Amino acid sequence: VKLAESGGDLVQPGRSLRLTCAPSVFTVGALTIGWVRQAPGKDREGVSSISTDGTRYYIDAVKGRFTISRDNAKNTVYLQMDNLKPEDSGVYYCAADERGKAGSYYYTKSLDFNYWGQGTQVTVSS
Repeated sequence: VKLAESGGDLVQPGRSLRLTCAPSVFTVGALTIGWVRQAPGKDREGVSSISTDGTRYYIDAVKGRFTISRDNAKNTVYLQMDNLKPEDSGVYYCAADERGKAGSYYYTKSLDFNYWGQGTQVTVSS
């Protein structure tokens, strides 16, 4: 399964970006899909996931600012990021898993995904 990501960019604090992830195999409804970010010198951090039943989980740092959504017709998952902060900077990876081991909280925290994208760079700076 290949995950095609796009949408990363350089933006000023307070602006918005929308990341896109499209799997090559499987429909998005059959996958738990998450977004994981990695800042320079730091470990990868799960940001948000959406499970097959549509349940969403967000870490506290992005709650109220980021929204994960799924468009079954376009077979695409989005991460809408509003009111971006410099600490949101990093490489954002789309990750997916077909096993349905647990819900969105488990996948966001464990990063136990079978498939990973190449990453897209998000830089928030004035």
